[in-house]
Order: sequence, then structure tokens, then C-alpha cells
Amino acid sequence: MTIRVLLADDQALLRATFRILIDSCEDMEVVAEAPDGAAALDLARVHRPDVILMDIRMPGTDGLAATSMICADPELADTRVLILTTFEIDEYVAQALRAGASGFLGKDVTAEDLLAGIRTVAAGDSLLSPGATRTLITRFLSAPGLGTRLAAADDLTGLTTREREVMAWVAEGHSNEEIAAKLFVSPLTVRTHVHRAMTKLGARDRAQLVVMAYQSGLVQALPPEER
Repeated sequence: MTIRVLLADDQALLRATFRILIDSCEDMEVVAEAPDGAAALDLARVHRPDVILMDIRMPGTDGLAATSMICADPELADTRVLILTTFEIDEYVAQALRAGASGFLGKDVTAEDLLAGIRTVAAGDSLLSPGATRTLITRFLSAPGLGTRLAAADDLTGLTTREREVMAWVAEGHSNEEIAAKLFVSPLTVRTHVHRAMTKLGARDRAQLVVMAYQSGLVQALPPEER
């Protein structure tokens, strides 16, 4: 199946560059371009893309507001948002992940990594490296008073012991293959536990499961001296 991509960035040259790159792939195509968040939301409702490459800093309605509205729209439940930013780790990225974004890439990303990122997010996985995840969580996602709180400790009572264990490993940025090796099970079994946890908690995707793990206290943020 062809991955349908919407580009949202106020830089026309960057959009054109991404379009050429994406359209050169047999398994994906750009269906629309948006110069700001408002246009991204409108075009998403028209084209129902699989993935939106979303810049955060845009005039008018920025990428953060647009991500919140897109991820909150039931009709766009199958659309994934991949954040593009000059600064890979900042409060805006954290808020976008809380809102439902599936991951983020720096604008200096290589062509290979950009295409791999689109495919990863389109497949329903999050694009969060272990190091970036820990730093991001420590600095922002576990802090009180910033954006929407997605989970509390009581929300995890319906999870099995193994689902909690797998969720904790996911929150630390480990892949299904890495978790499988630690637990001596197959990656498919890990994926099943991840999806069951997501379903029980109402997580949009793996990235929101990470946020919930820290906000519920299942996993603790590192103290300043260990960051």
C-alpha cells in the first residue's frame, strides 16, 4: 500500500525538497502541502493522509495547535503526525507528543532517515530514540502542569504484570526486539503486549504509551545528576 503524506511547513523550498524525495519512492506519495497549521488541519480532513510531516514553528496556527486538533479529531484517528523541528528536544515537542504526535525528527535529518521515519510512523510505531526519549521525558513529559495529563497510577490497574513490564521497557525507549531479548520471548509476543496495553489505556500509539508510563509513575524520570 502507498503511504500518503501531507507536508506542513512554512518554508516552500523545504516542502518542495521533501516532496521530490518522497515522491521518488514507490511506496509513498505527497498528497498535499500546507504552509501553516490551519491549512494542515483542513487538508488533513480532505485527504486523510497516513502521515503528516509537521513543522512546529509556523505563522498563524502553529504545528503544536494543529497537532492537537488533528489528533483529537475522531475522523483522523488513522493519521499519524511526525514532528519536524530545528530543535529536537524542547517543550514544544513534548507538548506535541502529549497531544498525540507519533515522534519527531530534526530538520537536518538525512534522506534515508526521513523516509525510514515516515515508514515507521505509518506502521503504527513511534519514532523516539532511547536517548532522546529519556531526556525528553526527564525535562518535560513528567513535569506537572504542562499540557494534558494522559494517565494516573490508578489507570494502570487493568494491565497485567507482563503488560506493565513491557510498557516500562517501551517507556525507556527499547524496541520490540530488544524487549524480547530481555524477556526471552518473541518480538511478536512483545508487540501483542504493547497493543493490549495501548488498547486498555486508550493510547493513540506507542508514543502516547511512553507518556502514560511516566505520567502514571510506572517509570520514574531520572534525577538531574543522572541526566
